[in-house]
Amino acid sequence: MTQSLADRITRSPRPHDPAHAAALAARFSDLPAPACDLIAATGSCSGYLGLLAERETEWLREAVATAPEDAFEALLAEIRAEENPSALSDTLRRAKRRGALLIALADLGGVWQLGEVTDALTRLADTAVHTALIRLVATEIERGKLPGCTAEDAADGAGLFALAMGKMGAGELNYSSDIDLVMLFDETRHDPELYGEVRRSFIRVTQRLVKLLSERTGEGYVFRTDLRLRPDPSSTPVVIAAEAAEQYYESLGRTWERAAYIKARPCGGDRAAGGEFLSRLRPFIWRRHLDYAAIEDAYDMLVRIRSHKGLAGPIEVPGHNLKLGRGGIREIEFFTQTRQLILGGRNPQLRDRRTLHALAALAAEGWVEKSTAETLTRAYVDFRTIEHRLQMLDDAQTHRMPTTREGLERLACFAGAPDCESFQSELLGTLETVHALTEPFFAPEAPPEAPAPSVWEVFSDPERARGIMSDWQRLPALRTSRARGIFRRLEPELLRRMAKAHDADEALRSLDAFLARIPAGVQLFSLMEANPPLLDLLVDICGTTPELARYLGSNPGVLDAVINPDFFGPLETSRTLFLDITGALEGAEDYETVLNRARIWMKEHHFRIGVHLLRGLSEPDEAAAAYSAVAEAVLDAILPHVVDHFAERHGRPPGRGAAVLAMGKFGSREMTVSSDLDLIVIYDADDGDSSEGRRPLSASAYYARLTQAVISALTAPMTDGILYKVDMRLRPSGRQGPVATSLTAFRKYQESEAWTWEHLALTRARLVAGRQELRRRVEAAVREILARPHDPEKTLADARDMRRRLAEANEKEAAFPWATKHGPGRMMDIELLAQTGVLVHGLTGLRRPQRMLDRLVKLGWIGKEDGARLGRSLDRLAALQQVARLASDRPIDPEEGGEGYTQLLLRVTGGQDIESLREDLAAEAAACDAIITARLAKA
Repeated sequence: MTQSLADRITRSPRPHDPAHAAALAARFSDLPAPACDLIAATGSCSGYLGLLAERETEWLREAVATAPEDAFEALLAEIRAEENPSALSDTLRRAKRRGALLIALADLGGVWQLGEVTDALTRLADTAVHTALIRLVATEIERGKLPGCTAEDAADGAGLFALAMGKMGAGELNYSSDIDLVMLFDETRHDPELYGEVRRSFIRVTQRLVKLLSERTGEGYVFRTDLRLRPDPSSTPVVIAAEAAEQYYESLGRTWERAAYIKARPCGGDRAAGGEFLSRLRPFIWRRHLDYAAIEDAYDMLVRIRSHKGLAGPIEVPGHNLKLGRGGIREIEFFTQTRQLILGGRNPQLRDRRTLHALAALAAEGWVEKSTAETLTRAYVDFRTIEHRLQMLDDAQTHRMPTTREGLERLACFAGAPDCESFQSELLGTLETVHALTEPFFAPEAPPEAPAPSVWEVFSDPERARGIMSDWQRLPALRTSRARGIFRRLEPELLRRMAKAHDADEALRSLDAFLARIPAGVQLFSLMEANPPLLDLLVDICGTTPELARYLGSNPGVLDAVINPDFFGPLETSRTLFLDITGALEGAEDYETVLNRARIWMKEHHFRIGVHLLRGLSEPDEAAAAYSAVAEAVLDAILPHVVDHFAERHGRPPGRGAAVLAMGKFGSREMTVSSDLDLIVIYDADDGDSSEGRRPLSASAYYARLTQAVISALTAPMTDGILYKVDMRLRPSGRQGPVATSLTAFRKYQESEAWTWEHLALTRARLVAGRQELRRRVEAAVREILARPHDPEKTLADARDMRRRLAEANEKEAAFPWATKHGPGRMMDIELLAQTGVLVHGLTGLRRPQRMLDRLVKLGWIGKEDGARLGRSLDRLAALQQVARLASDRPIDPEEGGEGYTQLLLRVTGGQDIESLREDLAAEAAACDAIITARLAKA
């Protein structure tokens, strides 16, 4: 059995007026001592609660003997059960009066914690709003003022709904809160020709609702109600259509309105329509990219509030505004909500209406230090508790601390503090701590000092460098005064960082190209100002990898990912990445959104891998595996969406579906940033199978067109570019063959028609997408094809012929001294030897040439020293290719790339200097060429 309120009391205020306390104690002397003492002490501090206790004596006796949860639920039930419109006013006020008394005693007696107190206050407001709204709508319907509506429509307000905003929306109402409502209606439920009449009726309902809740009568009032958070309140009626509100926010909505809607929640009337409205508003509230410009907006708002309320002075307890003053409740809320606005578009787990829950989520995700979150949480609980005591004193919507000694003494007693001095001292310390933790996040730092004139000497032509930077003011990114203001604060820091770069001239050139590609600068510059390490990274990229800088200029949104706490942590596996991208695609409203989100996700992860490679956090082979894992996750995640979209017209896939076989570097997990996807699509369906959609297709036609849809999903230029280029030439019969091959035809072709080079290609094949059952069957088929006997002499002869053809086709590129891929003894040459050995021995499942070489050495097909030399050379060439593709879209040229680029090449290859590296590569290629020639010459 649940304990009564009297049995659960653990504390009580200190009596402030002993005479009043004694009188109340006598009145309730028949109650258990803890309950009697609590009521007496409460009434001695708060005349308002004392009067309520005297007015509701009989009810209070029963409530104290009941579990507070049960007593509270009975009050809510009484409101819901009231169907008489003329009696509703008194019922609501009586329930509010009794609820206020019950909640206060449960709070003061330590029976309920802060969260339970604010939840109860909010539920009382929700019940009052919803019940009043539907009763008023029912009356309008009965009077025939809502045409087309019946009595059943009143149950959900006939499309009228109330959004709870602010503390009510968050479930955090304080003891004497106003309630902030936005009143809207679903215009689609009504005949468009009757729109005017319907709107007039809903205006009347809303006006009566406000009066019913706010008006003071002999029974008191329910809740002071404020409707001013609606769109453009000075020129719009008290209720407007949801579509009109949506159009307003999309075109004119401001940052403070976005912040307000973090806490918005349907609380009355047609709550389903309210939820749908908030879902449609989600892109307005939660921006796709990190929105650091919101910091300046929030700070400006905070400054205006302080200025308007005269709260800009020092922190002193007497007269301090606990909500709006320095170090108070609003600073904690702004600190939390602004981070939610910045990060919530990319991190749905941060979209919590409740302040403390949101703060905890920010800490859990690493966006706020845990110690900071814990300190602010304790302070928030303390402030809200004191705020409640302040408002309980006289049922006043106040947040200002008393200014007199007597007033402070009274409040200290009510708060249960041992004395007034310690109460003030502790509160002052908490206010100062909160202000010290939150203010630096908002307040802009003083502009940095201009660099010393000598800093320009790092450029080969200082005057030209000055000219380039002066011309930045004409760029589109700096067309607004706000962007120019932020950039003026960044420019000296950029200059200092360029002065430390390996090649200041190259850093300036790339930075100039980067800025020229940015269409707007406020968001990006705000992001950099709030996160100075981004400036270091930007200059590092510009001075070392011009191609990555160009990529960044075309996709500045990828910088958002850098702020993520795990950006510089270990790169994830394909399984982790698949779960991540699946979450990113979840909830996308349409197919196009799915594809654009996939592109954003891929670009951010490519950028992260590039930064890891640039900073030496990941080795080139780790980057190769990471690029491949990203591609696998993308393909595996979007394939079901492509199938679903295709099936809308042509039905579900006939037979057992399709699987995707990754070939080449994708198959062997050796991709670079610019690698294409080499794919083969294999399906399993009987010849007679066909789809069963609106426009059915035969199995072969279905899978051919589905494959084209997959290719389009990957390659189609969209708002956020393409995902990958796709190469299907390794499929059976190459360009002449169908783009999708049945499993039966694939087996038959590989067994009787395939050329040796096609079997060589299969040595790197890997299943990356499709149903698990079909994957296993295709994998078994590939394994059987590779394991079957291959004539060594014919295989070696075919390999020699293929090597000759490759050499002839790539003669010009092979002559380039920095060639990595083509040429005798280079990557493709070494890979060809490894794949040939695997085919000769019927080995399967190795895929990576390095693993192939290791196995062939163990089998004695390649000598130990030769295998080691080939492996070292392959590793070195792969590392060189990896960073070269990241740094530039042109062939490797250290002289053109600059000093930063040169140092990067030397670091990943272990070279001492660039000339020695070039000579070493040439010598290694010659040695490997000799090994390969000799090995392929003998059976």
